[in-house]
Amino acid sequence: MKYAIHASWVIPVRPSGVTLKDHTVVIEGGDIEAIVPTADWHGDAVEVDCRGHAVIPGLINAHTHAAMNLYRGLADDLPLKTWLEEHIWPAEAMFAGQDFVREGTRLAAAEMLLSGTTCFNDMYFFGDDAAAAALETGIRASIGMIIIGFPSAWATDADEYFRKGQAIHDQYRSHPMVTTTFAPHAPYTVDDASLSRVATLSAELEVPVHIHVHETAHEVEQAVHEHGERPLSRLDRLGLLTPQLIAVHMTQLSDNEIERLSETGVSIAHCPESNLKLASGFCPVARLLDAGINIALGTDSAASNNDQDMLGEMKTAALLGKGVAGDATALSAGTVLEMATINGARALGCDDRLGSIEAGKAADLVAIDLARLTTQPVFDPVSQIVYSAGRDHVRHVWVGGRQVVENGNLTTIESDDILADARTWGARIASQRG
Repeated sequence: MKYAIHASWVIPVRPSGVTLKDHTVVIEGGDIEAIVPTADWHGDAVEVDCRGHAVIPGLINAHTHAAMNLYRGLADDLPLKTWLEEHIWPAEAMFAGQDFVREGTRLAAAEMLLSGTTCFNDMYFFGDDAAAAALETGIRASIGMIIIGFPSAWATDADEYFRKGQAIHDQYRSHPMVTTTFAPHAPYTVDDASLSRVATLSAELEVPVHIHVHETAHEVEQAVHEHGERPLSRLDRLGLLTPQLIAVHMTQLSDNEIERLSETGVSIAHCPESNLKLASGFCPVARLLDAGINIALGTDSAASNNDQDMLGEMKTAALLGKGVAGDATALSAGTVLEMATINGARALGCDDRLGSIEAGKAADLVAIDLARLTTQPVFDPVSQIVYSAGRDHVRHVWVGGRQVVENGNLTTIESDDILADARTWGARIASQRG
């Protein structure tokens, strides 16, 4: 359908720092046709009245494990090692199968769409089922071809992980809604041979690499003890520090490492709420930005964050970034909006299509209602979005020109069905874990 979205504010993100007052975004054929002053709009289209709303690019969740929405609240208030080894991995051994992934990803996708996320970068087992769930709900997905150094319900060894992952890549090679990344879990769970293989295949296929790295001080200390080098140094030695690498977390960084990241063009997926909840450390975001490093924003899983709310993540990123830098001017509202949009698109290699409101780009758009009591008065709509708005302010969402949220409700899938599946899984997990 052709839409004309009349908004009080259009925040295109590119050019940086621009807010267009009383403008109309015209969508046709899945793409943005034009952005024009509303007073100048004349044409035949479905007109959407978004007066009092700000229209922004769809938010891009640069790191999550979507199916783990079914583990929301399963093992709270624990350190990472205990949380992962004593609770999450055992639960995955019991439950992580095709139905779990498909239904957990549907739950996550619904939550993300309702809070303004139009694309997510995933790392989990059964990526083919995650992709199917994403397509069912109408969200874009970057599906991780996971590699981990132990057997799972998805694969028994490295060869099977690679074979199944590449089958997903081949299936969706030219798909408009689904892309892929290589997703080795972490340096401490993947050996040198597999990491080298990832580096080679990433270069050959021109596919990004998505990996947890330098998440905690313990991880770095253990790597030095076992390998005689820090994880980033090891990844560098194996040829993985390139513009195709998305390094997730990065809370433990030296000045030399920051310089090397800048030299090699690595992107970082910052997950502030997960890092805070697991007491993993603080990513030095302001220093990284000053070094010219591309920083995207992610939620991590609902098991370590408890939501998939990128609006909340933006506020946390801004406040935490100021506190860590000791500088109230660090990580402005405009900066974190870029982290959640164009920077995520750049990390995934799709900034030519996503991440900003520009003619010719995909029509991934979010209308946020700022006419509410909780967001009045509006002096700066970007500041209101980051510091005052919540996911309940999201009224309309389009992905590739298709309206997937209308007046705060999903249009592609029944919420009651998703709720029923979630409750069934919750009861099953609770009963079988005792």
